[in-house]
Amino acid sequence: MSNIKAKKSALVNGKTLIVTADISKNTNFGYWRCPDGTDTKPFAFSNNRAGFQAFWERISYAREIHHLEELVFGYESTGSYAEALVHFLRELGMHVVQVNPMHTKRIKELSDNSPNKTDQKDPKVIADVIELGYVLTVVIPEGPAAELRRLTQARQRSIKRYTALANQLQSLIAIIFPEFLQVMKGVTSVSAQYLLKHHPTPQQIVAYGLDNLTCTLRKVSRGKLRADRAQALYEAGQSSVGVIHGQASIVLEICEILMALEASEHFTDLLEQEMVNYLKEIPYSNSILSIKGIGEVTASGLIGEVGDFRKFRTISEIIKLAGLDLYEISSGKRKGNRRISKRGRPLLRKLLYFAALNTVHKGGVMHQWYQMHLVKGMPKNKALIAVARKLLGIIFALVRHNSVYISDYSNVSLKLNEAA
Repeated sequence: MSNIKAKKSALVNGKTLIVTADISKNTNFGYWRCPDGTDTKPFAFSNNRAGFQAFWERISYAREIHHLEELVFGYESTGSYAEALVHFLRELGMHVVQVNPMHTKRIKELSDNSPNKTDQKDPKVIADVIELGYVLTVVIPEGPAAELRRLTQARQRSIKRYTALANQLQSLIAIIFPEFLQVMKGVTSVSAQYLLKHHPTPQQIVAYGLDNLTCTLRKVSRGKLRADRAQALYEAGQSSVGVIHGQASIVLEICEILMALEASEHFTDLLEQEMVNYLKEIPYSNSILSIKGIGEVTASGLIGEVGDFRKFRTISEIIKLAGLDLYEISSGKRKGNRRISKRGRPLLRKLLYFAALNTVHKGGVMHQWYQMHLVKGMPKNKALIAVARKLLGIIFALVRHNSVYISDYSNVSLKLNEAA
């Protein structure tokens, strides 16, 4: 409770005009409220420069006639439509905060004992949430950090497209050559894609001949796939139960998907190279990269999703941003399990989880800490979440103190003391 009160007193006082907006694709609904409860009816304004300017003039006039000094703007963090308005208001020096949609949903029903949801009701409820102090810190990435956020999100979309294409490819192969998937163990390897590009049907595999197939597989896989794999694929082609009718049309689509996969993979590589280039422009990037197990792409993604680690006051703010804050549901004698809220940025949470995986293997910087949790009986997945939280705390501390990670800090300190 004390934390909420402190946040509220720092955010809203007797000279603050609370301004909110319900954001949509084309038309937004604005609202303002004075400290004494005086307010306005929600009003519409367009999602363009003329609309933004009209919105700004209206709230500036309200601040002037009510003799208020400060403006606080709040909105629900529900998508990309708010970004242009947020940047517009931030450039005018306005204090901007986010409100969790889960909070507005709960308070909405309390306001009039109704689950009714309208554009006129939502901005008022957002103002209620701000008055209670339940707000999230808004960090707008700038410069290289802004580029890293866009590149990280583009990379994630590219990976999703690649996965979707690979799944489509497998479903088509399962029709004309189901045994291929059993022998080659998937469709994303260089060898599998080469065969699908040049010999996609069982009839073509057989016609190509066992000797040619053996030689080709050994060459394309650089010696990893030998004669036994070629033999298995050749025999699978001879006895395949693949469908012949409509085969030519499916092969045509397979060729198109293979080209799309190649383009998607190339685009992902390009994005990662750009991420590495922009990462070099981040002053504190070396602090994050000093943690063994966190590479350049992961570090780029973390900075892009957070925006700027230096603009957060406490580690709890960043943990909440990642959705890694803990909660439990207990009642009476029943003690609930502690779980993470998952109410933050999902991509940030995903990056931290994979970073945790890279640091818990034998010899990794978090291996002992991870094993300690496992010895206590903690499930592996929960232990990895604990490692992810720990890593985020370490990164925040390193950035704040402009230092690098020392894996065996206790021994280094002991040697320094002995030398002194």
